[in-house]
Amino acid sequence: MLYYQRGSETDVLTSEDLKQGILEAFGKIGDRKKILAIPPDFTRYHSRAGEITSIIYKEVGDKLADVLPALGTHAGMTEAELTQMYPGIPLDKFKVHDWRNDVVEVGRVPGAVVKEYTDGMLDYEWPAQLNKMILNGGHDLILSIGQVVPHEVIGMANYNKNLFVGTGGPEGINKSHFAGAVYGMERIMGRAINPVRKLLNYASDHFIKDLPVVYIHTVVGRDDSGKLVTRGLYIGDDLDVFTLAADLSLKVNFTMLDKPLKKVVVYLDPTEFKSTWLGNKSIYRTRMAIADEGELIVLAPALKEFGEDKEIDRLIRKYGYRTTPEVLDFVKNNEDIQNNLSAAAHLIHGSTENRFSVTYCPGHLTEEEIRSVNYNYGKLDEAMKKYDPEKLKDGFNLVDGEEIYYISNPAIGLWAEKSRFIKQ
Repeated sequence: MLYYQRGSETDVLTSEDLKQGILEAFGKIGDRKKILAIPPDFTRYHSRAGEITSIIYKEVGDKLADVLPALGTHAGMTEAELTQMYPGIPLDKFKVHDWRNDVVEVGRVPGAVVKEYTDGMLDYEWPAQLNKMILNGGHDLILSIGQVVPHEVIGMANYNKNLFVGTGGPEGINKSHFAGAVYGMERIMGRAINPVRKLLNYASDHFIKDLPVVYIHTVVGRDDSGKLVTRGLYIGDDLDVFTLAADLSLKVNFTMLDKPLKKVVVYLDPTEFKSTWLGNKSIYRTRMAIADEGELIVLAPALKEFGEDKEIDRLIRKYGYRTTPEVLDFVKNNEDIQNNLSAAAHLIHGSTENRFSVTYCPGHLTEEEIRSVNYNYGKLDEAMKKYDPEKLKDGFNLVDGEEIYYISNPAIGLWAEKSRFIKQ
C-alpha cells in the first residue's frame, strides 16, 4: 500500500511538508507501540533521513524504541555525527550494526534463481541476512528511511537494500556486491530493476513478507542555484513506493550529456568522504561520462584510508584497483579475497579498465600509497588552488583556458554521455 506520495522535478518540500507527509502516512498506518527506525548513516547526511527520523521521534516520543543506522560495512557514527544528523533524539536510542557478528539469516535465494537473474554468470546461493534486532526485536513497525538515488551496486539505492545490505552480514553483502560487479556496473547504474535488485526483491517476497516494514523514501536534487532541495517524498510498504521514487530520481539526479568529458574534477566533502571505499563514488558515478583517455581528478582533503573496515583496507592495499579480468583472477587464486567478495567487487568498481585515468589528491595518504593501488597522485594544495571549490560551479567551467566539468558531490547523482548509456 502507498501511504503517501508527493513529488515532481520542480517540487520543493520544506520541513513542514515532510512533517505533514509523515503525519498523513501515520494516520493510515495506525497507532504502533514499539517502532524501529532504520535510517542511513552520516555518509547520506543530505538525504533528509536524519531530519525525518527526528520528526518521527518528536511526534511519537518513546514509541520510537530503537534507531539502527544502516551502516553496512561503514564505520559506526560518532556522537557528534549522531547529534548533528538526528537532532533531538537521545543517544541511548541508537544501536550500532555489527555486520560481521550481529546478523541472522532469514532464507537463501536458490542458485538456480541467481543464475537466471545474472544471465548465467553466477550460480551460488544468496543468503538474505538482517540485523537480528529487525527479526527478533518485537517491534510492531519497522521504518526503513532513506534517499533513492542512482547507485553503483544496485542501480538505484534504497528500498530493501537498506535492510539486506545496510543491516546485512558478510556473506550477503559480499555476494550481492560481487554479483553486481560481475554483471557489470554500467549495465546496472540508473536502472531500478536489475539482477541485484531482483535478488533482494525475491528475499522480501519469500522471507520477510510478514515483517511490519514501511519504507520512507526521499528524492533530493539541486535547484537552478545549485542548492540541494527535496523533490519528493514517498511512503509505502511495497515495491510501488520504490519505483515511484526511482522514476523521479532519474529525472532529478541523472545528468545526460551530449558529448564525453575530457576532464572531470570531483570534490569530496571532508565531512562525508574519508576513504576510497566511499570516495570512489567519484569514479562510479562519472565513468559513463568520461571520454576514452580522459582524466578524473579527485580532490579528497579528508582521505585517510582505502577501506573503512581494516581487513578490506588491507585487501585494497594488497591487490589495488585493477581491471576486471585481473581482479577475477585474484579471486580465483587467493583465499583471502575469495572470502571478501565485496572487496573484490569494490576493486572492479574502482577500476577504469585502463580506459581513462584517475588522479587522487588526498589529504592524509602518501604518494606511494595512492600509486600502489593503481591511481595517479596529485598534490592537494596545488590542485585545490587550481580547482577551487569555492569558485567552480557544478557543470562546465573554464580553468586556465581549459574546459573542465566540476562535480561538488558525486553521491547525489549519475552522469553519462548519451550514446554510452543507451548502448548498455
